Amino acid sequence: MEEFITIKECSTAEVIEKKSKFIANIFYVENVEEAEEKIKQIKKTYHDAKHNCVAYRVAENGRIVEKSSDDGEPSGTAGAPMLSILQKNNLCNIVVIVTRYFGGILLGTGGLVSCYSEATINAISKAEKIIKCQGIEVEVELEYNNLEIFKYYCKNGDIEIINIKYLDKIICKIEIENSKIAKMLQDIEEKRINIIRNKILDKKYINKCIKK
Repeated sequence: MEEFITIKECSTAEVIEKKSKFIANIFYVENVEEAEEKIKQIKKTYHDAKHNCVAYRVAENGRIVEKSSDDGEPSGTAGAPMLSILQKNNLCNIVVIVTRYFGGILLGTGGLVSCYSEATINAISKAEKIIKCQGIEVEVELEYNNLEIFKYYCKNGDIEIINIKYLDKIICKIEIENSKIAKMLQDIEEKRINIIRNKILDKKYINKCIKK
C-alpha cells in the first residue's frame, strides 16, 4: 500500500438508541499486537457491558491485516459494518471498539448496523487525520551556517525534520516521501543545498498532515 489515512490520536463518540448506549473508541496502532492490547484494555474498562465489538486494519510486514468481531451480536451487524467503514475510507493502523450497554429494547439487525456504523463514523470524524505514505528516514550532516537554509528547504518541500543535534556539525534526522527522494538527491548533487553527507537509516511509513 503506497499510502493510507490514519488518525493522530484516540477519539470517542456515543450514540443512544432506545435506551441502548453505544460507545465508540478508536485508537492509532502500529501493529496487530498493539490493536489486540487496546481491545483488552477497553474490555477491561467496560467489563460490565453486554458487547464490545471490534474492527481493525493494520499495515504490517508489507500487507494489510484486518479483523472484525460481533462479540455476541447477530452475525454481520457490528464488526463487519465497522470494518467496511475503515475500508471505504482507506483508513488503516486503526482499531475501533464499540461498546454497547443494552437498554432492554431490541433494535433489530438494521438498527444494530445503523448504530454501530454511526458510532464509528462519529468517532472517526472527531479525530485529526494524517496521511501515512512510504518513505525513508535519513540522517543529514551539515555546517552550522547552512542550517537555516536547510530548514527552509525542508519546509518548502514538505520534508519533516524530526530531530536536530548540535555537535561539531549539525546532524538532522529527516523523513521524506519516496516520490521526493530523487529531487533531493539531485539538489544535493547540484549544490542547491549544501550537505556534507547523508545516510539512509530506515524505510518506513511516514506521516504527512492532510492540508485543509
